[in-house]
Amino acid sequence: MKKTLTAAAATALLATGALADDTASIKPIVGAFLGAVLQGDVDTMRELANPDYIQHNPFIPTGLEPFIELLPVLQEAGTTAENIRMFEDGNYVFMHNIWRNAAPFGADTMVSFDIIRVDENGKVAEHWDALQPLATETASGRSQTDGPTEVTDLDRTEANKALAVALVQDVLMGRDPARITDYISAESYAQHNPMIADGLDGIVAAVEQLTAQGNMFQYTEIHAVLGEGNFVLTVSEGQWNGTTNAFYDLFRMEDGMIVEHWDVIQPVPTEGLANDNGMFTGFDGVGPDSIGQ
Repeated sequence: MKKTLTAAAATALLATGALADDTASIKPIVGAFLGAVLQGDVDTMRELANPDYIQHNPFIPTGLEPFIELLPVLQEAGTTAENIRMFEDGNYVFMHNIWRNAAPFGADTMVSFDIIRVDENGKVAEHWDALQPLATETASGRSQTDGPTEVTDLDRTEANKALAVALVQDVLMGRDPARITDYISAESYAQHNPMIADGLDGIVAAVEQLTAQGNMFQYTEIHAVLGEGNFVLTVSEGQWNGTTNAFYDLFRMEDGMIVEHWDVIQPVPTEGLANDNGMFTGFDGVGPDSIGQ
């Protein structure tokens, strides 16, 4: 179910529990906080978040009050967010969102992955994200956000996280690229990266083209792995187009194989920074070494 993150919608979701499978879920806290941000409801923001809220978006100042001071910019632009997917792993919520009237973020329509950490007191404590302009045409004919949203196979969360890490390390980091067929289904693989067609053939063609251009993605480190059931998000760092990039990759699994992929790629800025927290720091306990612990 797609959700527009307004204050009214967040309140309704809290009342109905639509963002949560049980009362212990932290998804309603995050949904209400984002709704308050978009409505400029500073009282609710102060109620739900820590004063020392840590910001990793490089263009937004860290701390809750400095963040609140920027809200009029979003209101003037009429910025809204549509939540496509929302998942939970421990005290982290990770989301797939579309931002509209999003000129303050770099383009009129942006697609993002957002990660929120909620602390032990139930307060919004930390935020990471990556954004890129939403593509109007894609090689697969799919959009960057369509496809399944339902969480299944909760008992396979750790196994699916290990599968995603193995794919990134072997294929995208170059440890053993020939093992790609151990991880990605040869029967059905839905691709949402706008430059790559569906299936293994689409990946092979994209790799050949990028390699011929001397511009193949080079993943160098996995910073975070978050999963809920059949969905896993990896946050990696690497090189592309001569710049350091944040690679956010969301995978969907079926029967021990990866069958679908969405991503966002954002160059890591080095100028005009509003904070010095970095886009990859602070992921405590969710790195690749934490899987199964």
